[in-house]
Amino acid sequence: MSQQVIPVYLMPGMAANPTIFEHIKLPEDQYQIHWLEWKIPEKNESISSYAKRICQDIKHDNPVLIGVSFGGILVQEISKLINTKKVIIVSSVKTKYELPKRMKLLKATKAYKILPTQLLSNIDLLAKYAFGNTITKRIELYKKYLSVSDKYYLDWAIEQVVCWEQEQPIDGVVHIHGDNDLVFPFSNLSDCITIKGGTHIMIINRYRWFNQNLPKLIA
Repeated sequence: MSQQVIPVYLMPGMAANPTIFEHIKLPEDQYQIHWLEWKIPEKNESISSYAKRICQDIKHDNPVLIGVSFGGILVQEISKLINTKKVIIVSSVKTKYELPKRMKLLKATKAYKILPTQLLSNIDLLAKYAFGNTITKRIELYKKYLSVSDKYYLDWAIEQVVCWEQEQPIDGVVHIHGDNDLVFPFSNLSDCITIKGGTHIMIINRYRWFNQNLPKLIA
């Protein structure tokens, strides 16, 4: 009997489009990759309600979910709504306690409500915000990966990250993180697979590691 092909759904990070996964390749006789995309949130939509809407784009039972950064938070929320074979998060967090101090401060002061997200429609600023200040020389390369610059989406997404109320890690979640991630610092994390020298964008520039190791992690 031939082995059943496993559906793998990939969710990009905040403001990013799924072309960040363009170099992720898995054996086609074993896995079928599907890209998920961000939708504009509805007014005052909860992350749980948003996850339910994204579930409409998942057409298979018991899929593997892989999410990057904010997409990692979202796939954890999706896993509360549907049965999954495996949930893998990359450059993300498992609970609110793994968020960096600056994000906790944004929540405590509600300063996230006054962030100048309208400026992030400028793609250069958006790239720096999403990927960090270290990528100035490569900004042209990353422009193609950032396509969601809608102010309402950005306001909503930042609030969902800063105010995420996850208390305990979800059982079985596989967490892959770079020890040079400046968005979600490695020092705040526990129980994750460490990529030496990996940054917040390692899904793009360390894709060979993922292509080599994802099949083993899924299995």
